[in-house]
Amino acid sequence: MKLVKEVQINPFQGTGKPEPLKHELSGCWSRRIDKEHRLVYEVQEDKIRILACRYHY
Repeated sequence: MKLVKEVQINPFQGTGKPEPLKHELSGCWSRRIDKEHRLVYEVQEDKIRILACRYHY
């Protein structure tokens, strides 16, 4: 998936309007896949952990 590869290269900028999440998901980021779905991920030092890639957080 192109969006996941882009997140690996630059997790905080780029396609899908990356934005930091708040409250229970503080420390995680979200990018738009389309109008309905979001890619939600957490940046851990040298890794990206995908938490969700379907629906809205």
